[in-house]
Amino acid sequence: MIAERGLAGLKTRDLAREIGCANGAVYNLVADVDELILRVGSRTLLRLDKALSAAESAGEPSPQEALVRIAIAYCDFAAENLQLWRALFEHRMEADKIVPDWSIEDQMQLFRHIYQPLSALLPKRSPEELSITARSLFSAVHGMVALGLEQKLVAVPLPALRKEIAGLVRAMLVGLVALAE
Repeated sequence: MIAERGLAGLKTRDLAREIGCANGAVYNLVADVDELILRVGSRTLLRLDKALSAAESAGEPSPQEALVRIAIAYCDFAAENLQLWRALFEHRMEADKIVPDWSIEDQMQLFRHIYQPLSALLPKRSPEELSITARSLFSAVHGMVALGLEQKLVAVPLPALRKEIAGLVRAMLVGLVALAE
């Protein structure tokens, strides 16, 4: 349902009808709509993890090129799973609700794809510094993907977006390695 209609199109009444149960029975499966969305998000992240793993090992073993492939795989996954990918970032829980540990772990697990090649490129950085750099690199790529896939004025054709992402990642890595020397 989210894949077809986005988060705004998720209605538990429609979901219950689709799976053949009473509306209230959905809450025998999950505590609330937040958990339902987080569970869908975890499944989406698992699929993203597989795509990133495949990209990581798909070509030249250099850390730089692995990071470029990972960034492009992220872009392609977002483009191919747009509503599910958007749901990962659009969902907001109430301020007093805590995101469950399992959901945070599912999210943080993906950073290993960035962290490991970065640690090979920047061996003198501490784990904390590498973690921040990995999140910063992700943020740069994510921003390009998020804006590039918008169906508005800033939309970028996917082939051009892929090329620009590769260029940005390579330039950032050249700069990071040069600054580390």
